Order: sequence, then structure tokens, then C-alpha cells
Amino acid sequence: MSKYETVIGLEVHCQLATQTKIFCGCSTEVGAPPNTHTCPVCLGMPGVLPVMNERVVEYTLRLGRAVGCDIRQRSTFARKNYFYPDLPKGYQITQFDAPICEGGAVEIDVGETTKWIQLTRIHLEEDAGKLIHSGDDGTSQVDLNRTGTPLVEIVSEPELRGPDEAVAYLKELHNIVRYIGISDAHMERGNFRCDANISLRLLGAEELGTRVELKNLNSFNHVKRGIEYEVERHAALLDSGEAVVQETRLWDEGKQRTRSMRSKEEAHDYRYFPEPDLLPLVVPDAMLSAVELPELPRARRDRYEAELELSRYDADVLVAEKALSDYFEAVIATGAEAKTAANWITSELKGRLNADSKDIEDSPVSAGALGTILARLAEGRLSGKLAKQVFGKVYDGGEVERVLEETGEQLTDTSAIEAEVDKVVDANPSQVAAYRGGKTKMLGFFIGQVMKATGGKANPQAVREILLGKLEAPSE
Repeated sequence: MSKYETVIGLEVHCQLATQTKIFCGCSTEVGAPPNTHTCPVCLGMPGVLPVMNERVVEYTLRLGRAVGCDIRQRSTFARKNYFYPDLPKGYQITQFDAPICEGGAVEIDVGETTKWIQLTRIHLEEDAGKLIHSGDDGTSQVDLNRTGTPLVEIVSEPELRGPDEAVAYLKELHNIVRYIGISDAHMERGNFRCDANISLRLLGAEELGTRVELKNLNSFNHVKRGIEYEVERHAALLDSGEAVVQETRLWDEGKQRTRSMRSKEEAHDYRYFPEPDLLPLVVPDAMLSAVELPELPRARRDRYEAELELSRYDADVLVAEKALSDYFEAVIATGAEAKTAANWITSELKGRLNADSKDIEDSPVSAGALGTILARLAEGRLSGKLAKQVFGKVYDGGEVERVLEETGEQLTDTSAIEAEVDKVVDANPSQVAAYRGGKTKMLGFFIGQVMKATGGKANPQAVREILLGKLEAPSE
């Protein structure tokens, strides 16, 4: 057991899914040619004035309500001054001493228990541009399309106690912003990324250790491995009597280690001062009272367990992806039994999608088509085997009704099944003798032969019962 306690606080930057930027009308669309979604406002040209995007405020209020924040109805903006090539104004418009949201908490699962991670604040700010480095000639280019894209920064208290807790917190927050519809939260695009403040202290100590900031982590795996590396590095330094240097570091995925970026700045290094071109942001009572929230992920998970009687595992798998959960909702809306639908979605469908590197939004099998297949299965018109055959053909591009027509239905006529059983029994006298001699595992052979003879359409349970009656009957 380590003699140190890990202390982590996370600063999460989440890009809001607005069509235009936070202070101008430029598009936030991804993929445009470099420097085409810019204007004098987001480029900071002299004499221009920023104008607040109302949708940004609506989305932020929605997030604040979802995590239980206190909403500040009068908040202010500040200029955070630093110089970097992707920051055309030489400062970033952000919120400093009067953020729009304060407090709140995020509930996470820690083993078999739950833990509430308290939040310090949620504030608004604009994003910077993007530097593109060339490995061939050592040059760097800047694309300012992202400059001015609206962000919320969600700052937690230093209450996370290890990489697993940090990842659990991030996943919960990631899920919340997607469920409430304020962000697509694509981590690979940098739309949901975090900075991790990490320190170690002796067990039982009250004072925090020297912290290191791990910057711009944009995947759950990077967060986990980056924090693990820093914890080991800090512990090794402290054990050897060396001091931990306060600094900003980056995660190097190729080398699986962190590397120093710069000495850590403090707030005074940024020379914050009030933004002179923006009036205080005042949220009217009507706007605040109009905030509505959809069903949040943990509430949906609890409903799946309590009302639909799904296992915690199945509920967690479904709720972990909003699009997957929405697909499940659409399937059970067709009348499908919840447990059966969950099994088919998490095994058959997800298995095929994962093999093809597809997301649930790209599923070739619509929720309605799967509901139709499951209805035929529940009615006994399809066996499990036939249902999987139909599913596979629909996944490969078949239209569900046509595939069902071509496949036919399960054979349930006992007289027809009995006729096929008689043929199989008569054709295999030595196997019949072996079965009656005590080799009862031969039953599987007979079931397989009957299913083969009927093209897999015979009801397996009926086949089994009829076979047992024939094979265990006294020989004449």
C-alpha cells in the first residue's frame, strides 16, 4: 500500500454545439478550408465589438441545472492575456471572478458505492485556433477557424483520488453533456478535453502537495495513463528526497510518458482584467425558468433497472452511449420485451457494428426492423436461429419484410415435425441403439439431423420433446 494519497482536480473544456461562435456570426462547422470561418470580430481587429450568442447562455444554464449549480444571474467577462500564435487577439475572453455557474456536483460510481465530486465553477470562454506543425520542413501554420468557438470550462474540486476515479468522473460528465444536447463531445476532435491537476501528499496529511498540470488530454485512456505516470513520477521524486516542480506537462502517447511544457502559470501571470467591450451578462428570470432537462443518464439507468428489470450491467452498457440508449428506447417502443431487446442490441448488433468499426447511428438495422424481428421471435414464428439469419441478411442490406418472406416461418406443426423425426430415427438405427444403451448425449445428434432436414425451421423444443418420446419408447 502506498504511503501517499493522490489528489486530482480536473478542468474540462467542452465545446458547445452552436452553429455560430460565441461573440460573432462565424460558423463553427468543422472541415472548412483553413481561415475561412473568420471575421474581424473573432480575429480581434481594431474597432470591432463582440456580441454574446444567446444560445451559448441557454446551453450553459442547461448544464448548470443538470449538475446542480448555483446560477449567477449577473456574471462578467475578463481578458486572459497571453501570447501564442493561435490566439490572434493576444488575449482570451473568459470569465474570471464572476462565473455564470458555481458549485454543483457530479455523482460517480466507485466500486460498489457512489461518490459525489464537488464542482468549483462552470464558466464561459472562447477557444483559440489550431497550430499545424510540419515534420518535413519544421514550419508551423495556424488555422483560426476554431478561434472564438464557445466553450464551457467545468472545474472540479481536488476530490478525485486516482486515475480510475478521474476517468469515471470524465465519463459521467461526458455522458451528461450529450444527454442534455449541448455538445457532441467528440474527444478525438478536441471538443471534450481536460487538464488534470495532480499532486501527492502523505496519507492523513491535510496540506496539498505541489501540483503539476497535465494539459489537453483528449481521450479517457490518455487521462488514465497520464495520471498513472505522474503519480509514479511524483512518488519516485518524493521517495528520493527531491521536490516536485510545479509545471505544465504534456502526455506523449508515442513514448507513453509525460514531458515538460512550461513552468506553471498562476492567475496573476495572465494579468486578468475586466473585458471592456462586453457588458455584464444578465440572465432574465424568464430565461432561467424556461430551462428544461431531459432524462439524465443515471436516472435512465435507474429506470431500466427498476421498471424494465434489466441488470445493472445491461443498464450501464445501454446508458453509456446516448445514441445506443435512444436506439434501445425505439426498439422497445415497438413492443419488444426489454431484456430480449437489450441482449440483441448489446450482443448481435453491437458485435457486428464493432467488427465493422461503425457507430450505432450508422446501424444498417433500424430500430423498427429489429423490433419486427423480435416480434416474430416472441410469437414463435421465428426460431432463435432463423431470427439471427434474418438479422444478418437485414444487416447486410436486405429489407426486413422481404427477408422474412424469403426465409419463411418456424415450423410448429407437431405432426409435420413428427414425420421428420420418424425419418431421422428410421435412418439411424445404430445411433438409436447407442442412445438406448445409455449414450444419452446422442440426443444432440438427432436434434441436429431434424433441424438440418427442416432447414432450421422446426421448433427446437418441439423437436426435443418428440424425439425423447420416440427414443425412450420401448423398442418393438
